[in-house]
Amino acid sequence: MKLSDIRIYPVKSVTGIRLDHAKVLPWGLEGDRRWAVVDDKGDGYWSGENPEYLSVRAVNAPEGGLVLNAPGLEELTVPPADGPLVPVYFHGLDEAMLAHDDAHEWFTRLLGKPARLVYLDDPNRRHIVDYHGGLPGEVVSFAWDAPLLLVTRDSLARLDDWIAEGAIERQEATPRPLDVARFRPSVVVEGFAPFEEDTWTSVRIGEVDFRVSELCDRCLVTLWDPQTRERGKEPLRTLAKHRRWDGKTWFGIRLVPKNLGELRVGDPVVPVVRT
Repeated sequence: MKLSDIRIYPVKSVTGIRLDHAKVLPWGLEGDRRWAVVDDKGDGYWSGENPEYLSVRAVNAPEGGLVLNAPGLEELTVPPADGPLVPVYFHGLDEAMLAHDDAHEWFTRLLGKPARLVYLDDPNRRHIVDYHGGLPGEVVSFAWDAPLLLVTRDSLARLDDWIAEGAIERQEATPRPLDVARFRPSVVVEGFAPFEEDTWTSVRIGEVDFRVSELCDRCLVTLWDPQTRERGKEPLRTLAKHRRWDGKTWFGIRLVPKNLGELRVGDPVVPVVRT
């Protein structure tokens, strides 16, 4: 039972960066989702409707900025944000800091519509809302609803089996296993019974304890192949058959750190199970 993968997403919705180790801060992994792209009104763009995001590789620069790459666009180094605070519309947050104008132009070309890059200058300003399991004082970056998202390779293997069984029933070709990147995890663990994580109330990974704030409901982002950027019916079709309740489909759990520390690939994983 161990931690097998760590990923951060320096800009919300872009492709993930795999790490061997990462610091855990109150709002999530260091360098994770401190930047986001919004329209001219401040509403966030997301990869479920903009698969172009999946072609973007964003790397945190040592001095605090970003380096952006995407096919068909020149590499851009974005300096540390120092613009004015502007209105944005995210759960628990109403303003963020504008990045340099070059970044707005870069993302506008990428998406083919007006876009602005913003920075969450102080993640302590964004609280986890109570209807997503937040408790007083808990904060989050531009991640959706919790600082970290955990999935297990064991649950993914069971989901792949279900998808293959469904393909056989429909007399279709058996698809290749799903890339875990579809689910945009922060941490991937292995060595458990499939969907055992549904029963966890907390989990210790290495030296850090986490509270499970809620199960993760899945959206249209998972339908896009992160490599080909082609959209299909899986995994939502199969999750709807096996993992649907309360009008949603479910895969993975959301975590809130209870203490700070560092995660390393290979760390032991010890959950506390609901009784």
